[in-house]
Amino acid sequence: MLRLHANDPLDKDAMKILEDSKLFEITAEHLDKDELLKKMPEIEILVVRSATKVTSEVIDAGKKLKLIARAGVGLDNVDVEAAKRHNIMVRNTPGANAISVAELTFGLLLSLVRHIPRGTYGIKEGKWEKKELKGTEIFGKTIGLIGFGAIGREVAKRAIAFGMNVCAYDPFVKETEMEIELVSSLDSLFDKSDVISLHIPLTAETKHIVGEKEISAMKDGVIIINTSRGGTIDEQALYNGLVSGKVSGAALDVFEVEPPSDELRRKLIGLGNVICVPHVGASTTEGQKRVGLEMAKIIVEECKSMI
Repeated sequence: MLRLHANDPLDKDAMKILEDSKLFEITAEHLDKDELLKKMPEIEILVVRSATKVTSEVIDAGKKLKLIARAGVGLDNVDVEAAKRHNIMVRNTPGANAISVAELTFGLLLSLVRHIPRGTYGIKEGKWEKKELKGTEIFGKTIGLIGFGAIGREVAKRAIAFGMNVCAYDPFVKETEMEIELVSSLDSLFDKSDVISLHIPLTAETKHIVGEKEISAMKDGVIIINTSRGGTIDEQALYNGLVSGKVSGAALDVFEVEPPSDELRRKLIGLGNVICVPHVGASTTEGQKRVGLEMAKIIVEECKSMI
């Protein structure tokens, strides 16, 4: 039997698939870095979500490691190059939580343009800010999607349903059957879009893909939404844009530093035109079940040939 360790929790039905396969000797508990390093020499299959950082040090310690299973869309918490050097497979579930993230994207957009958080807390504090909370419609506006993978496509479906125009920039997507415009450059996207929404992984190429230069090329009063990965936006540049009024509002699920406890992020989230949530894009009952079930099936299929 293969020794499988789930360092981050999976859905109970996913765990049952792994158990019923009879392929694995399973342990499931979150170990901090030092404890995980001690356990790595005996682990053959390592299962993680976003909480565990699978660094080169962790991988080097995995003398028997054959597969890193990342239950979720991103691989920025896994040192993929280190895994390649050791001939260790890396698998993830890029589309399983797309609906959850897309729904949060629209929840954030509507909350921002209709001042839902401020209205809620105002009433709780005994205020009635009806005149101050005049909002804007999203109908007829253009949303520009940076990234048009599984999540970007789900956002596009919802945008079309709300009567928005959609354009998207993704160098890996050359055609689509959806009624949207694929643009060939970020400048073209910025020129057209009232709302910019990011749906990309964090890589060397996408780090700070939105910075001072990019924000200056956007429409005055643009709205920026990030439910992808912290670090894709230069948050100092975003702060400057929000303070100047170039950016009318931002809605953030992710930050370059999480939790956002440093001085820059405290200033950013303290702005009245910023709303935010603590990296919960994939955190739905349905999304986590899909992620877990898909991951469990991938692990079983990959490991059948190892026995």
